[in-house]
Amino acid sequence: MGRLIINVAMTVNGAFEAPAPEPMGGWLVTDADSMEAGREMWQAADAMLLGRKTYEGLAAAWPQLADAPGFEAYAARMNSMPKFVASRTLTAPLEWNATLLGGDMVDAIRHLKHEHPGTLIAPSAGEFARELIAHDLVDEYWITVSPYLWANGPRLFDGIGPIRLEPTGTTIYPSGLVRLSYRRVPQVEA
Repeated sequence: MGRLIINVAMTVNGAFEAPAPEPMGGWLVTDADSMEAGREMWQAADAMLLGRKTYEGLAAAWPQLADAPGFEAYAARMNSMPKFVASRTLTAPLEWNATLLGGDMVDAIRHLKHEHPGTLIAPSAGEFARELIAHDLVDEYWITVSPYLWANGPRLFDGIGPIRLEPTGTTIYPSGLVRLSYRRVPQVEA
């Protein structure tokens, strides 16, 4: 059975949408060490699980970065990795090495986790991630926290819970980024 990991970048107060890089006026901070850790994470993943919006955004961006200086290895992995896309509106065949999951999303993802022995990463923070969490499909959370408080934008975890998490790792980078890793603690029936 595979494991499903949500990978998300957010501010200290949980804002996640439209993270323009810091020099461009946004909240997303990067540094060489955190970029290398991100590449290593993607190397350890076996496939991506995406909702429609994330799929469309990533599929439009990553093929263009294949020859961008400093992004070659990262883009090669992102572009070659198998992707599974949950969508009610897209139709097959999909581009960018992607397979459309048909039928009921929750059933399709449960089946995918059962049949796929590796690590599925969902680089998501929006509606799709909330659905995954609400249906108890997420095994781990990898959260990269940028050192900002951001006044606006949606928050991933508002209205979710209680879900008991167990910390599995913390890394603090020179830029102030903090990488938090948690595993869901299985609930014990009373």
